[in-house]
Amino acid sequence: MTACDPTEHSWNIDGLNLKGLAWGDPANRPVLALHGWLDNAASFALLAPCLKGCYVVAPDLTGHGQSDWRSPDATYQVYDDVPQIMGLVDQLGWERFGLVGHSRGAIISSLLASAFPERVGHLVLLDGVSPPPLPETEYVGQLRRFVIERKRLMARKSRVYPSVEAAVAAREEQGLSADAARLIATRNLRPCEHGHALTTDPRLRGASAVKLTPGQVNAMLDALEIPTLLLIAEQGLAVTHANRQAAMHEHVPRAIVDAFPGGHHFHMESEVATLGDRILAFFEDHK
Repeated sequence: MTACDPTEHSWNIDGLNLKGLAWGDPANRPVLALHGWLDNAASFALLAPCLKGCYVVAPDLTGHGQSDWRSPDATYQVYDDVPQIMGLVDQLGWERFGLVGHSRGAIISSLLASAFPERVGHLVLLDGVSPPPLPETEYVGQLRRFVIERKRLMARKSRVYPSVEAAVAAREEQGLSADAARLIATRNLRPCEHGHALTTDPRLRGASAVKLTPGQVNAMLDALEIPTLLLIAEQGLAVTHANRQAAMHEHVPRAIVDAFPGGHHFHMESEVATLGDRILAFFEDHK
């Protein structure tokens, strides 16, 4: 299980500098890969080379990896990413593309594909489905949490690790293998006076100001009429997201929903080649 060397890329979207990685020949099938919360483009370093015949582009979403942070007045709600991603694919010149998202990236992918189905040929969701809904009655409390946490996180300094190895060890403690932890951790660091500082915007850890209601989430799922593959990690979010998995069956009857061995980051584990074959077969079966 090794990662093939990608090419580094940079795009200016809405005045922000977004960095990213790409694998394969640009003449091949275009596939956009969106990483999960607090991860970065390197989380696809093992899966992307397995997608033979594809050109896989994985950006560091704003506030992650090597990409810029948003301005102090901006937020990191999942739907805030959609306009920037559309700006990115427009810069790439992609009229239609495959979309692969993991965890938070899967949620963003669902939102984008529901709003712009004419642009997305295939949707692949890796251990993530849709935004967790919030009843309307909890709106005020959610807004209060957002304001309180935002104030605290705006004043929070980036964590500094004494060494790269210390940062890798911290990611391993969250359940990642040593190889996977190194891939993600090293791209989330920058050298500083006392070691290596996290590049992740602390505001990403705060509460959202507004969450979608159950009805809004269901409307989003109802709009997913494109070929959709949802793979749930057997040791990942299968239990906590059981209701979202059921919603996928109910609202997207044409979707293929399967379990896949491994943990939440199964796209960085030993069965990654099998996962790549599964995705490629889905692409071919739903041309």
